[in-house]
Amino acid sequence: MTDSGPKFKILKFLKIIICSFIITLLLLFTVASLRTLSLDVNVGLQLARWEKTNNISLDIDQRQREELLANFKEAIRIPTVSFSETEINTTALLEFDRLLRKAFPTVFSSSLVHHELVAKYSHLFWVPGSQPDLMPYLLLAHIDVVPASESDGWDAPPFSAQEIDDFIYGRGTIDDKSPVMGILQALEYLLIKGYVPRRGFYIGLGHDEEVSGFKGAMSIVRVLKQRGVKLSFVMDEGLAILDGVISGLEGPAALKVTSIGQATVKLSVAMLPGHSSMPPRETSIGILAAAVKRLEENPMPRLFGQGPERGTFEHLAHKFKLPMKLIMSNLWLFSPLLGRVLERKPDTNAFVRTTTAVTMFNAGVKVNVIPSLAEAYVNLRIHSAQSLQEVLDLIQLTVGDQRVKMELVDGFDPLPVSSSDEKSFGFQIIKKTVLDMFPTVTVAPGICIGNTDSRHFKDLTNDIYRFAPVWFKPGDAQRFHGINERISKKNYEELVVFYSSLIQNCDIQKLPEPHSSVHEL
Repeated sequence: MTDSGPKFKILKFLKIIICSFIITLLLLFTVASLRTLSLDVNVGLQLARWEKTNNISLDIDQRQREELLANFKEAIRIPTVSFSETEINTTALLEFDRLLRKAFPTVFSSSLVHHELVAKYSHLFWVPGSQPDLMPYLLLAHIDVVPASESDGWDAPPFSAQEIDDFIYGRGTIDDKSPVMGILQALEYLLIKGYVPRRGFYIGLGHDEEVSGFKGAMSIVRVLKQRGVKLSFVMDEGLAILDGVISGLEGPAALKVTSIGQATVKLSVAMLPGHSSMPPRETSIGILAAAVKRLEENPMPRLFGQGPERGTFEHLAHKFKLPMKLIMSNLWLFSPLLGRVLERKPDTNAFVRTTTAVTMFNAGVKVNVIPSLAEAYVNLRIHSAQSLQEVLDLIQLTVGDQRVKMELVDGFDPLPVSSSDEKSFGFQIIKKTVLDMFPTVTVAPGICIGNTDSRHFKDLTNDIYRFAPVWFKPGDAQRFHGINERISKKNYEELVVFYSSLIQNCDIQKLPEPHSSVHEL
């Protein structure tokens, strides 16, 4: 009898714990279920009353279609290659300048458009609006391309603009001459039809984006700063309309992105050289190899859900089926689980953390000589929730060896996360333009692992969006900077229409009041 009292109390205590656990689970499941059923962050402004504008419709006839495709092909045939910061094909850039003036005579002759060359080869256009109190925006693109060789395995010569099955093949068809030509072609057609914008805008065409834009984009930024210009938003290349690329998603998705940070770090070990017949206990190569191995075995901390990737998944959640819909609608609960799943694949690991890649390792001059110096280069893509300094401190801590010298070769912090809520002018205008043209597409914010020269504009605006309405199907992303870069003739025409609509949609004075508030837990 004496033992039954404590046993009863223990059992009672266990029952309370189990019941509390079950109640908590039921409560969490109920909250998660309600959020799953109600969350659709895309609803907000779709049903709102937008300010009416008299948009000019671009009805492209057969003659114009042939003309715009001929101009685009000619742009692809000009090899505006940037090999390095000091090796740029300036002859091709001058030829491209002549092409622009020939292809878009109205843009260059209109009294409405102010054009100037910047840093010899970049272009800046200013189209003032009839209401100067409306903050202008900037459409950004770049003229230069990365190198390409037919011997790499192209189906068509990379500067031929050859047609295969209604696709135009060539370096720059995606990156980035389709926006360059598409933006100016849209403006050409609008000007011919007598269009005068209410909201002024800039068009910036850099000539050295592929080698960081230190001359082109940075010079354009200096010009705008000297004139006291502030921008509502900047729209540049980035991600695209992904069709069948995201597993489990019903229909295509258009991701408008912000950029992550980037850094290149050099690790080095210096020791006295020696003969291989009398090796020390540890060589410079061995010490550095051990440091590199520690970096690979200890990845940067998991940060999924702490950056803009949360908005990406919540915007897409309603287009998934259960159980993914439940998980993606409730990242407040499931982000650790989803983060562990995403980190298993290299192409989604960048959503989760700062990625670390050892890209170069240099040591040794002769097989029988112990080298005095060993060097390794580490490339990092910095997650939006981290800073460059935090990453450098973690590398130093992980290496944990004072014999290994660390040097920052170059790097920069992630850009501030561009806004994507119902009050975000740039995001909502781009979203409306996409949905007007492609009603089945789901629009979401996102992260771009690569970087462009748009990062140089961060002092002129809070919002930089990285998107072009180029359709990507499975495998197409590998064409970017790879072989068989291409765009369909239909898609290029869609780009022209898209930029025409975007320019006109920006003419509203302000966004409408949202029809309903976004559900927040």
